[in-house]
Amino acid sequence: MAAPAAVAADSTAPTADAALDRIRTIVGPKGWTDDAEAMRPHLEDWRGLFKGKARMLVKPATTEEVAGVVAACHDAGIPIVPQGGNTSLCGASTPDDAGDGIVLSLVRMNRVRDLDADNYTLTVEAGCVLADVQAKAADADRYFPLSLAAEGSCMIGGNLSTNAGGTNVLKYGNARELVLGLEVVLPDGRIWNGLRGLRKDNTGYDLKQLFLGAEGTLGIITAAVLKLFPKPTDVRSAFCAVPNVAAAVTLLGRARAESGDAVETFEFMPRLVLDLVLKHFPDTQDPLQERYEQYVLLELVSTASGESDLAAKLEAILESAFEDGLVLDAAISQSEGQRQEFWKLRENASEAQKLEGASIKHDVSVPVSRIAEFYDAAWERVQQVDGACRLVGFGHVGDGNLHYNLQAPEGSDGKAFLAKWEDFNRAVHDVVVEMGGSISAEHGIGRLKREELAHYKDPVSLDLMRTLKAALDPKGIFNPGKVI
Repeated sequence: MAAPAAVAADSTAPTADAALDRIRTIVGPKGWTDDAEAMRPHLEDWRGLFKGKARMLVKPATTEEVAGVVAACHDAGIPIVPQGGNTSLCGASTPDDAGDGIVLSLVRMNRVRDLDADNYTLTVEAGCVLADVQAKAADADRYFPLSLAAEGSCMIGGNLSTNAGGTNVLKYGNARELVLGLEVVLPDGRIWNGLRGLRKDNTGYDLKQLFLGAEGTLGIITAAVLKLFPKPTDVRSAFCAVPNVAAAVTLLGRARAESGDAVETFEFMPRLVLDLVLKHFPDTQDPLQERYEQYVLLELVSTASGESDLAAKLEAILESAFEDGLVLDAAISQSEGQRQEFWKLRENASEAQKLEGASIKHDVSVPVSRIAEFYDAAWERVQQVDGACRLVGFGHVGDGNLHYNLQAPEGSDGKAFLAKWEDFNRAVHDVVVEMGGSISAEHGIGRLKREELAHYKDPVSLDLMRTLKAALDPKGIFNPGKVI
């Protein structure tokens, strides 16, 4: 079964021009623009890989306005590309070159609808910036743990639509695990109100899961009930040099067991990541005096009231690991400022790669137990494609997710390197699938990995996905060309 394509309006349907006039009336003068310069940032993805066109940029201010816009587009067969902060790394929020659709930005829908501290829930609209959601929770002495490098600009609707991961998945889970309820506008303009703050609701299908991670292809998330947690009272960080990836995995297991599963973050970085960040961000510094080949950023967190023994736990874990050869050297943060200095090295990794030049990114996952095996096996396959490329493999080892990125050789022709994109993909993704992993751990599919998904996903899964798409969006107007 083929995925539905956006269809042209029939003779009885409104014309596109009439539908656009209807949309202008619905959202008012502040809610739309067709000015080329104003639209430009919304027509290109963050990495600059995808650029598209659109008839108009629409910015509804309420769910009812979103529903009205969608209904107008549905009647006229106009494609819609939903967009939050436009920080997607897979082109999920970028329109194609056809230019026959609209971009629907949720930026004006940024209200906090409810905060129920006793129920540990926060209800927000899709256009709320992630950092603002975190701050709102903190103001109520609560904690929203989703944390990403782009948290200052990405929006919660996009986070949920792509099932974002980030640095705290090890302890709290992906975005879909942080949601209790959703409000969604369906492709025909109807509003599904599933905004329930219940942890137990066994009344049939869990409909919200249809839209979490669907990248706007089945519905537009307009609001969500988010889970909150007790606010951490103590966080301790260590920047550790480890002899190899296998030692890092062993250290992870030991830290979880010996800390009472207090490990919130466990990020792996090779030396090349540090070198690139130090090169392109002069305000950063190496936490250790000597150079090592592999590192981990380890954090323990406590929510207990009163004096914490977290520092002693961390020191004991590292001392034991040092004696057993799992840690070669370590720096423990002595202040929040020093902790943030550690994080600069990790959070600037992607931007440093961008500044360095051409790179090919692989957001993959395998079972944690096979991380070390994958790291080496994939590198062998990659070197068969280009023995001179540089491996920038870093990320969330604690949950099995590596950003297994490849950087062009220093001073080389970036275009020639990028021409090998498909060969590199096949080298890395074949190993991922052989080890029971995923070719997209947290970034989604979008436009970038659509063909890869078709290549690796089993036929039954693809058929189920297409059946859902056809049932909910028979006209194929929601984010066409994405995912399937």
